Amino acid sequence: MDIIVVSRDRRRTWRFALTARNVLLWLPLAFVLGAVTATAGLVGWAARGGGSGVSLPPELAQLWSRQVSEQRQELVQAKADAEENARALSQRVALLQAHVLRLDAAGSRMTEIAGLDAAEFNFSQPPPIGGPEAALGPVVAGGDPVLGSLEAFEEKLDARERQMRVLEDILVAGRMQRELKPSGWPVANGYMSSVYGWRADPFHGRRALHQGIDFAAPPGSDVLAVAGGIVSTAAPEDGYGLLVEINHGNGYVTRYGHNQRVLVKPGQKVDKGQKIAAVGTSGRSTGPHVHFEVLLNGYVVNPAQYIQAAQ
Repeated sequence: MDIIVVSRDRRRTWRFALTARNVLLWLPLAFVLGAVTATAGLVGWAARGGGSGVSLPPELAQLWSRQVSEQRQELVQAKADAEENARALSQRVALLQAHVLRLDAAGSRMTEIAGLDAAEFNFSQPPPIGGPEAALGPVVAGGDPVLGSLEAFEEKLDARERQMRVLEDILVAGRMQRELKPSGWPVANGYMSSVYGWRADPFHGRRALHQGIDFAAPPGSDVLAVAGGIVSTAAPEDGYGLLVEINHGNGYVTRYGHNQRVLVKPGQKVDKGQKIAAVGTSGRSTGPHVHFEVLLNGYVVNPAQYIQAAQ
């Protein structure tokens, strides 16, 4: 048996053969469509207050609607907050990047000024470090890229801090060496009235070795330490008059003779450029001046090289 279906305008027809095989194929589909249609009708009938008298409370529907609306607003606000935080973190990352660049520039400049090997203190590369790891932390895949950037910058700053600390130690050590090594004049204003070496003695005229350099200066003017150290002598000494002697370590000792008065005492620590006495003419002297001597490992040396070192 065949079933013929004709369109409304009678222009098209469809023929279906009603065989046992086709019935078995279409029957499950028809059953499912019927069940869906019946269920939808039953739900609509119950919502409209069907024959059982049970209806959906309008307050419950309004509550659900209100909660959905509130959660939607909270979701929108959370998304806005997350975007704002992401922008703030991005700005922070950019600021940290600028700080790292400034640190690199400062470190490179300090390395250049200190005359250090640029390859040893290359601030564009992390310092060479290593060693076996006792334990490895968990590897997190797919982490937040902003947090990853912050962690990377933290590692860069740690590396720069280590390099800066080593560089600072080197600079401090170099500065201490410069502070403790004699250099410069023992007076702020004056002139060299006699140099180191052989000369005619001013008192008896015979040829004699002058073991220092004399600096003529106004009486009472300041006598300055040419390096930091510890005062070993601050008392009258034969031929020197009122003498100040300073031990600078590393075998260096300086002497300042013919002072009018002494401003320090034995055992006192003095710094480079500190006032230690007043210019005078005590002892074997023909006028106000400072007799300046430098000793290295117990031997008197020519102070000229240390005076010129400051220039």
